[in-house]
Amino acid sequence: MTAATASGPPLLVAEVFGPTLQGEGPSCGQQALFVRLSRCNLSCPSCDTPYTWDRSRFDLRQHTERRTAASLISWALAYPTPLVVISGGEPLLQQDRILPIVAAWTAAGRRVEIETNGTVSPSPELVDQVAAFNVSPKLAAFAADRDVDRRINPAALAALAASGKSVFKFVAGSIGDLDEIGDLVTRFGLAPVWVMPEGITSEVIVARMRDLADAVVARGWNLTTRLHVLLWEDTRGR
Repeated sequence: MTAATASGPPLLVAEVFGPTLQGEGPSCGQQALFVRLSRCNLSCPSCDTPYTWDRSRFDLRQHTERRTAASLISWALAYPTPLVVISGGEPLLQQDRILPIVAAWTAAGRRVEIETNGTVSPSPELVDQVAAFNVSPKLAAFAADRDVDRRINPAALAALAASGKSVFKFVAGSIGDLDEIGDLVTRFGLAPVWVMPEGITSEVIVARMRDLADAVVARGWNLTTRLHVLLWEDTRGR
């Protein structure tokens, strides 16, 4: 760890937790540690982590801890867990601060994935260090009115697609959402594609997966569950 790493500005962190299981996408079921950063540039009404950004319902000061890079590096490396996931909020809002952390974890042999809404372009330096970006562009049905024109950033999606390290994970509430996903996939050349059912209860997740499965397969895409919801429902920190 360099002096710059240890003495850089702190990160705004909502929570750290694990070891647990990655619940979504290509790494679903793998043991993982999570660092959930605070703050987001979107305000999706159905967001399952509103305490990272919604000042109308939460005092963000009570849900935010300022953590140094050194403390986060040490926390993760205290476990043998091979996968570390940086989530949010929108982690790329703090990408300059997470770069030395990702570099340190990667150098120590950890696989680092970053979950992002696809509206912020990653720096080339971060692309070099991260193992994967789990990109979740927001469909119109799930975006706040004020976010409709900024939920899709063509330049950011192009940069993430060009990285060769991105998977594109879309939340769908019904088969009708697949047409919009298909349009985004075609317009921006997004691949590989994963579709995930919306829901915060196991009953809803299972029902929507059954509704979506055949149509997702027919389009040549992948389907992911939300394993953490199936196991622990809407329990924070799992």
